[in-house]
Amino acid sequence: MTKEIPQEFWQGVELFNTGQFYACHDTLEALWMEATEPDRTFYQGILQISVALYHLGNGNLRGAIILLGEGSNRLARYPSIYCEVDVDELLDQSVALLKALQQNQLQQKNSSLIEEDTLPLPRIIRVEE
Repeated sequence: MTKEIPQEFWQGVELFNTGQFYACHDTLEALWMEATEPDRTFYQGILQISVALYHLGNGNLRGAIILLGEGSNRLARYPSIYCEVDVDELLDQSVALLKALQQNQLQQKNSSLIEEDTLPLPRIIRVEE
């Protein structure tokens, strides 16, 4: 039996992938609040990564690091593919960004890396089963 994935989720994914992180948060938050486990924690992980990227875009390096870590930790509990999302790829990209930001923080460099396009941002890849 294939699980029905809400259309709002895919709208949130599109917003995430086009860099509209605040709008992604707004779209997925209502879905997250209504969801039950295990979907609830999955949505929360994506929300946290989205908010991390929003913080990064605003120069809030500390907030970005904290939320990237929390979101990644939540998603690490899921199988490689969940809700038609390549979780492993999202995790790999998020953790790579987290490590780069932590290194940047240690070196006390400018936190406007997102504007310079020097760090690749995570993307959510759909895998149709």
